[in-house]
Amino acid sequence: MSEKNRDGKRTARERLAVEREKQKAVDKRRRTLIVGASIVCVLGLATVIGVLAANAGKDKGSEKAGPVVAPSGAQGKDSLAIPVGKDGAKSTLTVWEDMRCPACQAFEVAYRPTLHELADSGKLRIEYHLVRLIDGNLGGTGSLRAANAVACAQDAAKFRDYHDVLYANQPKETDDAFADNAKLTELAGKVRGLDTPAFQKCVKNSTHDSWVNKSQKAFQSGGFTGTPTVLLGGKNIYQDQTMTPAKLKQMVEDANRG
Repeated sequence: MSEKNRDGKRTARERLAVEREKQKAVDKRRRTLIVGASIVCVLGLATVIGVLAANAGKDKGSEKAGPVVAPSGAQGKDSLAIPVGKDGAKSTLTVWEDMRCPACQAFEVAYRPTLHELADSGKLRIEYHLVRLIDGNLGGTGSLRAANAVACAQDAAKFRDYHDVLYANQPKETDDAFADNAKLTELAGKVRGLDTPAFQKCVKNSTHDSWVNKSQKAFQSGGFTGTPTVLLGGKNIYQDQTMTPAKLKQMVEDANRG
């Protein structure tokens, strides 16, 4: 074998080795991102105990007593679910979410077009449950304030549009920007017909705070540990690493045909 051929083969091997190392680095970053998004909104029992102690007094008022006022059209046990889609749909997706949770936003970005399509076609009914894990984890009241505002949007029959706007404008989890009612009202201006005196009053008066707190307690009683928790037929499909929007769509369409 000529020296030239040996050099060529050696160079090719070196290029392959470099490419393999690059791919390993890419895979490692991808795994890190996936794990990070999955655990950032997790709040286990041990964490709850530590967080409650660490954040004692940080968000006074978030648990203040008051009448439980469910938003208009809320359904399910204790009227804790905000429904989207046709009541008679053969498939129901139950979503437990925190408006301040980045993993919830990641789910929304990936699945929103499919969820809208399936709900609008009458094949899927979605039941949204609002919780406030991040407030307990990092302090603040952004999860609670945003959940109350989304419930106020439900009163105005603008839930889905405002829900999507909040996720599109979600601050970093360490930035409690949603704790500012003025910010939430400003974002309501992006939804036609939502920024009304009635909506502003609902947001300002924390009308649905006790309802959100009741939903939070139901979440904990249900044994769920993180958001988003996404249930289809009782199974948490968010934990299924093979799940994709296309796979979810196929499952719903198969159920609809059946």
